[in-house]
Amino acid sequence: MMDHKQIAKQMVQFNKSAFDNSFKAMSLVYEQNEKMLDAFLGQAAWLPDEGKKALQEWMNSYKQGCQDFKQMVDANYEKVETYFTDKE
Repeated sequence: MMDHKQIAKQMVQFNKSAFDNSFKAMSLVYEQNEKMLDAFLGQAAWLPDEGKKALQEWMNSYKQGCQDFKQMVDANYEKVETYFTDKE
């Protein structure tokens, strides 16, 4: 019979795997959007430089926010995994 702690550990590992896969998919969508925005900005002669700069900064902020979020989630999953390995 499986230990409750082992079951919980496997659930956490499954959730981390699901999160990682979802985050990778979201990152691919972001990368495609970034390429489309770069192509758009390259062809949008009517858009002032300030507007182009604002859009670029917005995309950079979004990218940084996603990276920070991923690091935080990874760190917290690590803490949970440490809990299970320390107690075994």
